[in-house]
Amino acid sequence: MSDVRQEKEVNQARRLAADADRVIVKAGTNSLTDEQSNLDDRKLDKLVDDIVSLRKRDKDVILVSSGAIGAGKGRVGYSETNVEQAQALSTVGQSYLMRWFTESFGRHDQKIAQLLLTQHDLDKPKRFTNICNTIETLLGWNVIPIINENDAVATEEIQIGDNDMLSSSIAIDIDVDLLVTLTDVGGVYTGNPKVDSTAERIESVGQNYDDVLAITNESSTNKFGGIQTKVQGARDVSEHGIPAIIAKSTEESVLEKIAAGESVGTIFVPVNGVADH
Repeated sequence: MSDVRQEKEVNQARRLAADADRVIVKAGTNSLTDEQSNLDDRKLDKLVDDIVSLRKRDKDVILVSSGAIGAGKGRVGYSETNVEQAQALSTVGQSYLMRWFTESFGRHDQKIAQLLLTQHDLDKPKRFTNICNTIETLLGWNVIPIINENDAVATEEIQIGDNDMLSSSIAIDIDVDLLVTLTDVGGVYTGNPKVDSTAERIESVGQNYDDVLAITNESSTNKFGGIQTKVQGARDVSEHGIPAIIAKSTEESVLEKIAAGESVGTIFVPVNGVADH
């Protein structure tokens, strides 16, 4: 592919992202908690402020939030050593997390709702229909749905991918216009930027997906924070004609910049044409 054609496709993807009417924002645990697994009010308030900036543009926003297990750790002072303990911690942290979201969104007089889901819920047609109806009703009421993995009953998802894959499944199944995954890293890099000062941000992923996948697979051997599932989820979405972006949660006005069509993080260019939304 020529550089000119590639640049054109990337710019088109950015325009699609900027013009998105319905956005899923996925926030990882590290985007909400500090090093001691306590909920970080500055991080949480920033996330909320960024989301509200999209609402002020009359965009529908669905938040997929991790953090229940992490918040549970900070709340009770235990760390999980097995799946059962992780599930128990999630039940402690989930209510605590939602209390913080309620208070933070309340600063903007923005109402929220909670949905706890598993992939099993999305795979069952009747359950999926009920989920879609609930989300559509909430959005019609100008209420922001906040979705989290139902860790109290999920097992495989706790260990592999959790909300990264859940957010991409929801993005595809309810036909949204953009998926933004916020992390403590500024996108996809040529190496692990936490330990490799020479690692460079990959601006876009399209025809170069296989090369990017090889890089992330190698980086993940060094415990590079679950980047594989984030890349896989973003790719799945892009294959359905929907742009996806992996960006840094702490970047100033990160969602506002995306809505303005700026180059932020790593954008996954739709690879099978543009979905008709």
